[in-house]
Amino acid sequence: MINQKTKPKDVGFTHEDFAALLDKYDYHFSPGDVVAGTVFSLEPRGALIDIGAKTAAYIPLQEMSINRVESPDEVLQSNETREFFILTDENEDGQLTLSIRRIEYMRAWERVRQLQAEDATVRSQVFATNRGGALVRIEGLRGFIPGSHISTRKPKEELVAEELPLKFLEVDEDRNRLVLSHRRALVERKMNRLEVGEVVTGTVRGIKPYGAFIDIGGVSGLLHISEISHDHIDTPHSVFNVNDEVKVMIIDLDADRGRISLSTKQLEPEPGAMVKNPQLVYEKAEEMAAKFREKLLAAGQGATTEEVSTELDEADIPSAIEEDIPSAIEEDIPSAIEEDVEPVADGV
Repeated sequence: MINQKTKPKDVGFTHEDFAALLDKYDYHFSPGDVVAGTVFSLEPRGALIDIGAKTAAYIPLQEMSINRVESPDEVLQSNETREFFILTDENEDGQLTLSIRRIEYMRAWERVRQLQAEDATVRSQVFATNRGGALVRIEGLRGFIPGSHISTRKPKEELVAEELPLKFLEVDEDRNRLVLSHRRALVERKMNRLEVGEVVTGTVRGIKPYGAFIDIGGVSGLLHISEISHDHIDTPHSVFNVNDEVKVMIIDLDADRGRISLSTKQLEPEPGAMVKNPQLVYEKAEEMAAKFREKLLAAGQGATTEEVSTELDEADIPSAIEEDIPSAIEEDIPSAIEEDVEPVADGV
């Protein structure tokens, strides 16, 4: 007959044995690791997280998101399991400090690098301005638009809360620099509707020793001094005044550098007409542009404007009109775009 009452077997496994086993197989957690954890207690300024360590880890409110949050329950829920970044070593109580913010921060940089590689145009609201330019957020990261790359007639202060199309100028996680251009985004959009050989009407917005800047539909093109006339010109001021309305022909569209190059020389029905009789140049502009386009067509598909017009010597164009960030602004960028993230550990 089988005895139904079987006495439990004594396995000889005490609490001390269990603790020793935990020590033997305990995971080693290091700052910079990303681990899975489960929320088991929400507190007013943080949360306790079970990550399998002997002591519950802690995540402070300021490390819960790349954006500002007022309460832990905006981000976390009890019993939720998700990834956490180990921010610091154990304190004197054996407790680790965690972060979600760091994970979002790393993934945000990965995303903006991808957007830059795709040459994407992004849109973002201006949330502040300073003496150097404007501040925006892209994927939660703080970005900076240098004043020279803001293409609007509005004062910078009036741009706050306005959404702008932007292109990436610099994405550097190591130096914490995310620099963008409003002007380049507008130029690219405008370029999609422009063609080399096209005559456009614009307004002189600025005159420099090396040429005049012409506003054509909200974007600026350069009429280099060498492209004003076949006659020698000492200074563009001898031909143009600010706010003059002019007809110009597009001779080059450089989307990568956000540059539109213009010419009135190619519109002259006779050499020197732009100096002697600019009105005649404007009257004959379409006719002369048609001849220019015929030359382009005759030169074949591989022809460039340099084969039918005077080549713009890059060495003659001052660095002031380059698309790179002006050196005068360079020193202001780090403080202007600095993330509210302090280094947490060597190499992190």
